[in-house]
Amino acid sequence: MSTPADSAAVPLLGAEEAVDAARVLLDAALRSGSRRLLGIAGAPGAGKSTLTELLAGRLPAGSCVVVPMDGFHLADVALERLVRRDRKGAPDTFDAAGYVALLQRLRTARATDPPVWAPMFERDLEQPLAGAIEVTGEVPLVITEGNYLLADGAFAQVPAMLDARWFVEMPEELRHQRLIARHEHFGKSPEAAREWALGPDEANARLVAATRPRADAVVQLG
Repeated sequence: MSTPADSAAVPLLGAEEAVDAARVLLDAALRSGSRRLLGIAGAPGAGKSTLTELLAGRLPAGSCVVVPMDGFHLADVALERLVRRDRKGAPDTFDAAGYVALLQRLRTARATDPPVWAPMFERDLEQPLAGAIEVTGEVPLVITEGNYLLADGAFAQVPAMLDARWFVEMPEELRHQRLIARHEHFGKSPEAAREWALGPDEANARLVAATRPRADAVVQLG
C-alpha cells in the first residue's frame, strides 16, 4: 500500500485523465488479485459524487462499487440528542470509527467471503440507510468518497487504508451554485439553502480545503 503524498505540489488531473488513472488502478488490482481502494475527498458540492458516477460508468460493469462516507452520517435523532443538528456535516456528526471499520473489512475481504453490506445516505430523507450497498468479495475496485477522507482526528486512519487518494475541486462560485441548488432540490427554501451552503457547509469546506496537500492527485472539474 502506498503512503499519502507529503508534497503540496500534487499532480492535476482532468476528468478524462481521472478515468484513465482509475483504469490503471483497476488493472493493478486484477493483475495482483488484490482489491484496491480509491478514496475521493473534496468540499461539499465540489463534485465527488459526479466524479464517482463518471468513473463507475466508464469502468467495466461489475468491476467497481461506490461506497460513500456519507452513509456514516449520524441520524437526525442522534444529532438532536447530541445538540449537533445545526452543524450536520461537520466531522463530529459522522460515525468515523464505523467508517474506518468498514474500510478495514473491505481491505481484507477475500473472494470467497460473504458480501460486505455498506450504508448509503438517502438524500430524499436526509438520513443514512444501513445495509444498502452490497460489496461482494470478488469486486476488484472499491471507490469511496467523502469530505474527510484526508482529515486528522477521528478520520486519521483513513488515508493509510486507501491505495490512492484524490481530491476533487471546482471553481468556488460554481461549487456554491451547485450546493445551493442541491439544497433547494431536496426541500430547503432558496433563503435557507443559501444560508446553509454559505454557513455550515462553508465552514466544513474550509476544513476540507486544508487536507488538499495530502492527496496523491487533484481532479479539477467545472
